[in-house]
Amino acid sequence: MNRKYLQNNVLLLVLLLAFTAMKGDKPAYRLFKASGKETSYKDLLKQSLEADVVFFGEQHHNPICHWLQLELAGDLHKEKGSAFLFGAEMFESDNQLLLNEYISNTIKTRNFEDEAKLWPNYATDYKPLVEFARKNNIPFVATNIPRRYAALVNKGGFEALDSLDSAAKTLFPPLPLAFDPELKGYKELMSMDMGGTHVSANFPKAQAVKDATMAWFINKNLGLGSIMLHLNGSYHSENYVGIIWYLKKLNPSLKILSIATVEQENAGELDSANTGLADYILCVPANMTRTK
Repeated sequence: MNRKYLQNNVLLLVLLLAFTAMKGDKPAYRLFKASGKETSYKDLLKQSLEADVVFFGEQHHNPICHWLQLELAGDLHKEKGSAFLFGAEMFESDNQLLLNEYISNTIKTRNFEDEAKLWPNYATDYKPLVEFARKNNIPFVATNIPRRYAALVNKGGFEALDSLDSAAKTLFPPLPLAFDPELKGYKELMSMDMGGTHVSANFPKAQAVKDATMAWFINKNLGLGSIMLHLNGSYHSENYVGIIWYLKKLNPSLKILSIATVEQENAGELDSANTGLADYILCVPANMTRTK
């Protein structure tokens, strides 16, 4: 048999096997740049290390988000050491003392979990991150406004916060709060289908007070040369508004990197509607298993 013919056939067979393997591959996620161009975790990590704040916008019950958050936290901590810290929407500012006591091993797990206002999916999705922080003595900032105050805003606008006492007012930013109803996220809230329920004109303000509070406590806890990995619902930092809009008002010089999470039927190529949401877009198959 002709040697060249044999080599060509072997090459064709190798290419066919490689193509078949690729077609049968089922990646749990893909990463894209804002433009929609596919990228790598290595690139995400490199860019994250150059930021002051990394916003990891998650889908709350998506296990890929929580796994990748833990992986990214481990790598950032490995590189930055004591300059690394966490911030999270999932913890409200009036639980900061409890969180501090737990991270420093002052109180037991049982006491922390009994007394803190933990989300229903804490055990599967956020406990691994808190335990990582505890093991490595990493500061963990509770950035969100207490939900009772967000409820007040939803009912009576920002003015409803004016009558609170001085101790309560340490749990959110100084009043009055800036608010732009034309920002993409807030404007869209007013046109949301709430199952026939009328959307209050104050509903976007209730979301804005959360964003403003998270920005306030992020900025307040950043030290010189530090890097914070902030965990929040993707909505709160998409399109570079929400928390990011408020944070830039407080500290325009900060280097900010954002990650948004989307779920698509086909995760192999980013839908055009999902481009531009963030610096990096984590794309996960829509049929991914959910946590509870």
